[in-house]
Amino acid sequence: MASSESYLQFILGQLGGLEGITSRKMMGEYLLYFRGKGFGGIYDDRLLVKRTPFSAHLSSDGRETLPYPGAKPMFFVKEVDDCAFLKRLVAGMYEELPEPKKR
Repeated sequence: MASSESYLQFILGQLGGLEGITSRKMMGEYLLYFRGKGFGGIYDDRLLVKRTPFSAHLSSDGRETLPYPGAKPMFFVKEVDDCAFLKRLVAGMYEELPEPKKR
């Protein structure tokens, strides 16, 4: 099932105070970036983030899920209504994320 544009806009609105949040549509889903580093995505209208020490620490239940078959497990973020939590999560993950690959 593809993710909706309205859910993307909701998540982007929740992260609105963070400078440098961008998204890219990919096969009906959305990849999310902070200052050029991919931190997660929207898959089936669910916010999923990469596993880092910081995201593991903040994960409320440690529940991982696959965004699609064959992908690496990611954390499902339930607290999408909490703007402060989302901003803290994304900002805290930033230093732990790999640098983008050069094209």
